[in-house]
Amino acid sequence: MSQRNTIVRSMHDLGLAAWFGGTLAGAVAVNGAAAEVSDPNQRLHVANAGWARWAPVNLAAIAAHLIGGAGLLFANKGRVAAQRGVGASTAAKTALTIAALGVTAYSRVLGRMLEQADGAPVEGGTDPGSDTPAGVAKAQQQLKVAQWLVPALTGGIAVLNAVEGEQQRPGQQLPGILAKPARWLSAV
Repeated sequence: MSQRNTIVRSMHDLGLAAWFGGTLAGAVAVNGAAAEVSDPNQRLHVANAGWARWAPVNLAAIAAHLIGGAGLLFANKGRVAAQRGVGASTAAKTALTIAALGVTAYSRVLGRMLEQADGAPVEGGTDPGSDTPAGVAKAQQQLKVAQWLVPALTGGIAVLNAVEGEQQRPGQQLPGILAKPARWLSAV
């Protein structure tokens, strides 16, 4: 019998969509727009204000994604254990999620450092200027990398969602389930 997981799947997918899209928009739009501010001493303030508004929404999106993911894992535990390829894609997705969580948390730490430096002259949200204090410049340079890693990692999770969606097709399930014991028997 088929079981529907609409609520947890929606939480999982919408949370991931917001996490991915929000961080990508922030990297492109928030940090880019800050560079357009004419006063270099106000650019960091503009970037910080945008990211501060996004942070609670991002936290809610990540929480929804994780709760939904846990629900889907529980609902599909039999397929994860029995169907060839599902365990591997689940492990890869888990690894990407852990990496994305780590980079997101580190980005927030860097963001807090930049909030403390409000008023420092910069070229943009992640671009130091010649007058930018060394500590602020270092945090900006690290954040410049991290801001692109989060959407890359969460984008990878979205690709693995597509893989797992294909693995749920009826034509994929039975052959995938039968392939595991066949592989084990051939190894004996």
